[in-house]
Amino acid sequence: MSTELETLSKIGLLRMGETIIEKDCSGDGLPIYSADKGNRPWAYSDHFRRKNEKGSIVIGSRGTIGYPRLPKDELFGATQTTIVFSPDKDRFIPEFLHYWLQQVDFESLGAQQAVPMLTVSNLENLTVRLFKKSEQSKIAEILSTVDQAIDQTEALITKQQRIRIGLMQDMLTHGIDENGNIRSEDTHKFKDSSLGRIPVEWKVERGVSVCDEIVVGIVIRPTQYYREDGIPTLRSANIQENRIDPSHLVYMSVKDNAQLRKSQVRRGDLVTVRTGYPGATTVIPPEFDGCNCVDIVISRPNSKKVRSQYLSIWINSYHGKLQILKGQGGLAQQHFNVSEMKNLLIKVPMLNEQERIETLLLTHAETIRKARRNLAKLEGLKTALMQDLLTGKVSVTHLLTEADISI
Repeated sequence: MSTELETLSKIGLLRMGETIIEKDCSGDGLPIYSADKGNRPWAYSDHFRRKNEKGSIVIGSRGTIGYPRLPKDELFGATQTTIVFSPDKDRFIPEFLHYWLQQVDFESLGAQQAVPMLTVSNLENLTVRLFKKSEQSKIAEILSTVDQAIDQTEALITKQQRIRIGLMQDMLTHGIDENGNIRSEDTHKFKDSSLGRIPVEWKVERGVSVCDEIVVGIVIRPTQYYREDGIPTLRSANIQENRIDPSHLVYMSVKDNAQLRKSQVRRGDLVTVRTGYPGATTVIPPEFDGCNCVDIVISRPNSKKVRSQYLSIWINSYHGKLQILKGQGGLAQQHFNVSEMKNLLIKVPMLNEQERIETLLLTHAETIRKARRNLAKLEGLKTALMQDLLTGKVSVTHLLTEADISI
C-alpha cells in the first residue's frame, strides 16, 4: 500500500474562478460552470478571459460549497463562485483526483471562514495518496462503473415517477373498467360533478359520508404519556404518504393506551398529518393495530363505501392535495383539522374498481421503492469502495495487466 502523500499545491494549479457577468452570457460560446450540485453548465459565453482545459476540476467555493465536478468539455469557463484545480496530467489521472476530492469534507473547511466559503489556501495543503497512474486509472474505472449504475438507477426512478404521475391522473380522473382499460369519453359515459367530469358509475362524496368516524389523536400534553417502551405511539414524523416510518417512535404504557381508546388506531384506519406536511396520509398496517397516536387525524373508512388504500391514495393525490393546499397564496394550511377531513371531496368508484385502481398504483409505487432501495445500496457500495480503494486498504494491483504495472 502506498503511504506517500502529496499536497494539492504540488500536484497541480489551484486558482479562483473569474468574475463573469450574467448579462454577457448570450447562450452561445463555451460552457461556464458556477458553484452547483449538478453537472450542467451555468451559462455559455465567449466573454471571459481564462479558458480551462478538459481535466480541470471545478469546486464550489461560494454558496454551494464543495461538490467537485469534472467537466467533459475541451475548454470551459468558471465563475468567481468556484475554485479550479488543474492537475499535472503527466502524474495524475483527473478522474482519479475527482473521486479523491469527493471524499473531502469541504463544508468543514469552508466553516473556518467568518462567512462560509472556500479559498485557495484552504485547499493547498489537502493531501493526496500517491498511486501509480495505472492504479489511479483502475480505481477510477471501478468507481466510474458504480457511478454509471447510480446514474442509470436515478434515471429509472425519474422516468417511473413521471409515469406514476400520469397514471395516477388517469386512474383518478377516468378510472379503469372491468376489462382493465382506462376509460375515455369516446368509449364510455361520463357526467358532470363538483370535481369535474367523472364516469357515470362514480359518485362524489365528502369524507364524513364515507367514514364511520373522523377524530384526532392526543393533543393535550401528550408527552405526559411517553415511556421508554410499551405501546408504539405514532406522531406526524412517522407518517409519510402511503407508508409509516418506524424510526423515532415514542411509546406509552399498556394502561394509558387502554384508557386512551379514542386515539387508538386499528388496522385499516387512515392517519393524516395535521401540521408540518398537512394531508400526508397512510393506512394503518397489521403490525400497528392497537397503537396510539398524537396530534394526527384518524379516519375510519366505512368498508361498504370506500377501501382504505383507495382513500389514502386519493388524499395523497393531486386532487386531494389541491383541496388541502388552500388558503392565502396557495400555501399549505398550518393545520389540517378534523373538519377539513370531513368536508374533503372524494371521487368514489365502485368497490371493485377501487381495488383495481389501488392495486395498479401501489404496484407501481413498489417498483419505485425497490429502485430507491437499489440506489441506496449502490451509493453505500460507492462510499465503501472509495474508502477501501482511495486509502490503499484494498489494492487494485492484482487487477492490472503486466503492461499496466509498468506505468
